[in-house]
Amino acid sequence: MRKPFVSSWAGPLLPFALAVSAGSFAFQSCDNNALSYCEAPNLDQTSNWPIALTTLYGLLRNSELRELVAKTAPIIWSKVHTRKVPQELIEELKAICKEKMTMDYDERYFHGKPQNSFHKAVNIPDVIVFPRSEEEVSKIVASCNKYKVPIVPYGGATSIEGHTLSPSGGVCIDMTQMKRVKSLNVKDMDVVVEPPGLDGWSLMNTLNLMVYSSLWILALEQPLVECVLHVALVLWLYGTMRENVINLKVVLANGEVVKTGSRARKSAAGYDLTRLMIGSEGTLGVITEVTLRLQKIPQHSVVSRVELLDEVQVRAINLANGKNLPEAPTLMFEFIGTEAYSREQTLIVQKIAQEHNGSDFVFAEDPEAKKELWKIRKEALWACFALEPNFEAMITDVCVPLSRLADLISRSKQELDSSSLVCTVIAHAGDGNFHTVVLFDPNHAQRKEAERLNHFMVHAALDMEGTCTGEHGVGTGKMKYLEKETGDGGVEDYEKD
Repeated sequence: MRKPFVSSWAGPLLPFALAVSAGSFAFQSCDNNALSYCEAPNLDQTSNWPIALTTLYGLLRNSELRELVAKTAPIIWSKVHTRKVPQELIEELKAICKEKMTMDYDERYFHGKPQNSFHKAVNIPDVIVFPRSEEEVSKIVASCNKYKVPIVPYGGATSIEGHTLSPSGGVCIDMTQMKRVKSLNVKDMDVVVEPPGLDGWSLMNTLNLMVYSSLWILALEQPLVECVLHVALVLWLYGTMRENVINLKVVLANGEVVKTGSRARKSAAGYDLTRLMIGSEGTLGVITEVTLRLQKIPQHSVVSRVELLDEVQVRAINLANGKNLPEAPTLMFEFIGTEAYSREQTLIVQKIAQEHNGSDFVFAEDPEAKKELWKIRKEALWACFALEPNFEAMITDVCVPLSRLADLISRSKQELDSSSLVCTVIAHAGDGNFHTVVLFDPNHAQRKEAERLNHFMVHAALDMEGTCTGEHGVGTGKMKYLEKETGDGGVEDYEKD
């Protein structure tokens, strides 16, 4: 039986010898005698399995051994050597950061547990530092490299697949003090900011104060999770965040600062380091500066939307927000452009919906009505959390060619609906990407069921020439699927490079 809903209510690019996690990098050795066997039925909670698996993948070249490691679940290597942070490093960090540093347990615990993610590690950072400049970041990274202590860059903490875990402790570099908008180039339609300056409200307020309120930046309509949300919704028109990054400044593992490009809109000079850094998920360096494209705010937008919410998600929204929406799969569209174009597209969609037995068609043009309609989609994730406030949420995503999206959702829905867990589906119907929120009791066999559902959806997507993740990234959560997606050679190339 499905769990009932309740109405009550989170010098150079150096190859790394050991990839401790997808969100951290370090130069650290692992002694063979530091490994032992243990029983670990709950991989994320009671063992160092993500650490051991990643480390061993870097050490084991024999394909049979690699396969054994990948398939071993209850009996695994769980004790991985972790270095105590030397007192000399702590003194150096104090000199660099002054008072912007803490070893407070509560602060370290907060930084060691990803927000809105069920992934966990047995360790938390030993030290949290809050640099205020690129120079400080460079000195911090160089010092950590000197003492072979792992670091984890930490920004908005919106990563879902365990990117900000600190499985081997070390130093967490919290970048939230670096918020400057360094230059606004209206004629060139770009802006240069420090990474936490990507906070939507602060940056948009800065643009408004500069009397450039007709400009906006992809993903920056709202802060944090909502920033990521907005990228997903408009990428079919403006591209993903990746396509809107022009240039980066990055601190490499030895403390060296490099630029990945220039402010020119295109370049044929050298490797595409900008895309490499973006795709590395924080494992190749610490980003200290971002140059972004600006976009003009469209003349007119009519909300009717290009998002899919399944009936379970709509029910969650009704319970959380006191709505009375029809509890059926719902498509939402938004058209951006001139008033005439938006109206024309809306009429076309309305006709198509009628031809395919669509039921209600709600049209919103009034600003307040549009805002209210948009709010439904924006608060979908929080509505899911409110269904079972004491449960964990496995938030996963997959992506397939657009022509296979309907088939993938149909197959996944059959599996999700037959499960005893509460599962919701939210799809970006315009790009073949969909998300699932699976609520489960973290101290129960339900966790295994949640992992089974995730495994099913990932393999279904891969069988349709898709990817294990369209937006969330690999992190520690989806490393095990990379070999099937890219082949043995692809994973080995990551390790070599």
